[in-house]
Amino acid sequence: MRDRPTAARMLRRAVIAALAGTMIVQPAAWAANPATAPAAPRWQHYPLPPVAPQGAPNILLVMTDDVGFGAASTFGGPIPTPNLDRLAQMGLRYTQFHTTAMCSPTRAALLTGRNHHAVNNGAIADLSLDRDGYTSVLPPSAATIGATLKRHGYQTAWIGKNHNTPDWETTAMGPFDRWPNGLGFDYFYGFNRSYANQFSPVLVENRNPVDPPDQPDYILDRDLTDRAIGWLRQQESLGAGRPFLLYYAPGTAHAPIQAPREWIDRFRGKFDKGWDAARKNTYDTQRRMGVIPANARLTPRPPQIPAWSSLSPDQQRFNARLMEAYAGMLAYSDNQFGRLLDELERTNRLENTLVIFIEGDNGAATESLDGAINQLAMFVQADMKDSDIAQTDLIGGKDAMAVVSVGWAWALNTPFQWGKQVASHFGGTRNGMVMAWPRRIPQTGEIRSQFHHVVDIAPTIYEAVGITPDPVVDGVEQQPIDGVSMLYTVTAKDAPSQRRTQYFEILGNRAIYSDGWMAVTTPRRMPWSADYLTAGYDWELYHVAADYSQAVNLAAKEPARLDAMKKLFETVAGPAHVLPVDDSFLPRFGAGLRPGVFDGRDRFTFYPNAHPFPVTAFPSLTTGWTVTAAVDVTGTGASAPVIVRGDRFAGWGLFVDGGRARLVYRLSHLDKDVIALTSEQPLAPGAHTIGVSVERVETRHRLTLTVDGVVAGATDLPRLTFPGTETYIGRQGGIPLLPLAANGDAGGVRIDRVEVSLGGR
Repeated sequence: MRDRPTAARMLRRAVIAALAGTMIVQPAAWAANPATAPAAPRWQHYPLPPVAPQGAPNILLVMTDDVGFGAASTFGGPIPTPNLDRLAQMGLRYTQFHTTAMCSPTRAALLTGRNHHAVNNGAIADLSLDRDGYTSVLPPSAATIGATLKRHGYQTAWIGKNHNTPDWETTAMGPFDRWPNGLGFDYFYGFNRSYANQFSPVLVENRNPVDPPDQPDYILDRDLTDRAIGWLRQQESLGAGRPFLLYYAPGTAHAPIQAPREWIDRFRGKFDKGWDAARKNTYDTQRRMGVIPANARLTPRPPQIPAWSSLSPDQQRFNARLMEAYAGMLAYSDNQFGRLLDELERTNRLENTLVIFIEGDNGAATESLDGAINQLAMFVQADMKDSDIAQTDLIGGKDAMAVVSVGWAWALNTPFQWGKQVASHFGGTRNGMVMAWPRRIPQTGEIRSQFHHVVDIAPTIYEAVGITPDPVVDGVEQQPIDGVSMLYTVTAKDAPSQRRTQYFEILGNRAIYSDGWMAVTTPRRMPWSADYLTAGYDWELYHVAADYSQAVNLAAKEPARLDAMKKLFETVAGPAHVLPVDDSFLPRFGAGLRPGVFDGRDRFTFYPNAHPFPVTAFPSLTTGWTVTAAVDVTGTGASAPVIVRGDRFAGWGLFVDGGRARLVYRLSHLDKDVIALTSEQPLAPGAHTIGVSVERVETRHRLTLTVDGVVAGATDLPRLTFPGTETYIGRQGGIPLLPLAANGDAGGVRIDRVEVSLGGR
């Protein structure tokens, strides 16, 4: 007779049985004939995940950044984009597709299917206002495509740029409701701001700051693509056959313009004839390709934009190199997108993947009149033209944060007027779009010219999937979707547009489209300037059904129609929370206009951290502030960063350098713009306090370095540096403000804490 099983033996048997129960092998008959598989779920009490409709497609949604309509070869531009061309050959090109003319608003409309003011994104998050339509806070009544598809059986990922989380919510303490994970995306890898340095980005994975991979040839676009492919492979392995939504949003081609040197050099000499010639060549190519109608006119260069011939030879070479770098950046990004297509083809998933590629979230950026090596110096209105020309060879590499000049941006927006920020004209709002779905779009390589807007993407996806968005999400009644599906255009090439009316507005520039007519305001502030040219707005009128590029202003000929269109704008804009229109610019940069992490406080304590503090996770410092660091020097000749706000392009830092306290204040990347104060005596081993302050003395800014409460050096600043950069304590970023051999303890310095005082302001 057998012994009675012990408790341990019984537990072991139970565990083995449980494990065996999870190793269910699908009968061969099911694989051969899926109709014989059980129709009902096996489990009766376990919660079941939502299931997507039978045959629902995967979704690959791509949006690039600051890419004009006339940039990519797919739409007649001078920059070869063979992988976007390849997508267009397996799908359709849309030549009357529109964005909002600025980043956050376009992306908010894309994600929600609602007009940007209706979801509080009347401007970019950095310029938000305390009023309906402008707070930059996506409401819970506007569920994103991520949240909606997730509720209908999809697995979701967002790779790349996120500029839809309010600034004051982007710290490590959240709240996280409006981070990508909180907006319905299972996985996020990218950056939480308007731009990123391609060589040294500040990255986040889900909700956690992470360092870029330690690679000597690291570049962000390749990293983002590696992550996207890695996620696709995980999803294929572990996704249980569920469809995916991948929102892929590289930072290209937003400044800083950076790319691998070999990609930039591919374009050497190709833009030497300048932007006037490039624009004419692009226009001719667009007409020849049928991307624009044969009767479309090439709009003339505005008088505010210099002619290429007016530039000196050195200025021409500098600007040609800027465009070579832009072309290299966009071409390299296209190469990385091709890797995504290759991955989907390799795994036989491209056939049932709806790919929507939007070439730009607005037109090319017309935000620098002359172009610049260092966009941070541009932000503080520093005149760097002569020194920039002397450093032309730096453009596109690690030692530059270049931005293209308005002339090139204008050429990249061919054949239209103006560019980014100018929501009144197509140069700011018309972007190329490609849609492909091999299984369901047999009409390949064709062009569609119906008038559509970025709000139409979400309903297009919902119709393709075969779902109706939930009227209530997480207990919140959902606001109406403003977009219309574009799928009718697939089989009805010449069908009239189902989007008959659409308003536009960004920073005062506004327009209204209705049944082939468009009334628009004339810009009164140039995007590269804070100055207003006129006291009010003039209005223009275009019959865009017959005048593709807004070339013939009919305002004087049809005043009654113009008046009716202006009234229509008021009628449409009111319910969308656009009114009253606010075209303020510089006042939106003032302190205290938006909620902040540090509201109501003027003293703060920070500690060494493995990752940088984002811009909004450190108080804004202009004048009247003091920073004091408590450190312990563990040996003679110590060298280490103590606190660094910025990098070699702009910022300031406190260091122990060769045993002495050193304060470095960088106005730009140039050596002549580096101000340094160093203590005369070395720091003895032991505890010390090192301080830096900037105070306003009459019309001057006084910079002071202190050691143990005693002034060790002081000087007047010619101007203030750019303050909007990350802050490091006990370390530096990948592009150091002051090269040192070691960080923190490794350099013989232990940082206890850093105290910040705003002086009661």
